Amino acid sequence: MGRAAAAAYPASMGENNARLVAVLTGAGVSTESGIPDYRGPQGVWRKNPGAERLVTYRAYMDDPEVRRESWRMRMTSPVWRAEPNAGHRALVDLERSGTPMRIITQNIDGLHQKAGSTPRKVLELHGTASTVVCTGCGDRGPMEGALARVEAGEADPPCLSCGGILKSATVMFGQALDSGTIQQAAKIARVCDLFLAVGTSLQVEPAASLCRVAVESGARLVIVNAEPTPYDALADQLIREPIGTALPGLVSEITDSA
Repeated sequence: MGRAAAAAYPASMGENNARLVAVLTGAGVSTESGIPDYRGPQGVWRKNPGAERLVTYRAYMDDPEVRRESWRMRMTSPVWRAEPNAGHRALVDLERSGTPMRIITQNIDGLHQKAGSTPRKVLELHGTASTVVCTGCGDRGPMEGALARVEAGEADPPCLSCGGILKSATVMFGQALDSGTIQQAAKIARVCDLFLAVGTSLQVEPAASLCRVAVESGARLVIVNAEPTPYDALADQLIREPIGTALPGLVSEITDSA
């Protein structure tokens, strides 16, 4: 991390007056767990641009075949067998050190919580893949149950309450983020002293602009990503190392300087 990030944590600062660390995580945090990212060199959209249609709201709602293919994709998703990696565990270590921190994640895999991060300290901007929601009545239920119905022969399982179209409780392309969730994320960005953007291309708004919100509010910005991002010019430090190596090192420096 070096002086740029560590300077936000004077040696005299104890647990009771420690400053807030905000961590924005993207798909790159989970690639070491076997979940491919979307826009990287080996990303899902680069390998199969047509796959984007399966997570586009209008196409999903209008075309039963898109829904059927989407359910087949969910059945084989690497999310279900993925385990947290060193990056996820490092953020658990940061929380357990007593450092006030919040995770704002673009990921839908639940690996932060699975690693041990306190659920209320993890803000899921794009929802969660572990839940299904009815687009008609809003009824929610476990994804596991819906996938069991697909496996039993229902190619496009309808809502059991109203017969409406089911989808994963994630934000698809063409859907707006929940306004309350993004407002909470912006508040975290405004009050933090150190903002870490980890494993995100920072190309998806409004999540990416949280970096600018943090910097304009006086926070230091550290970007950990293999590829350049549109916000690199604002960063106090850029780290291109693998996240499983870089994030534990960052956390160690933060906790050592607190």
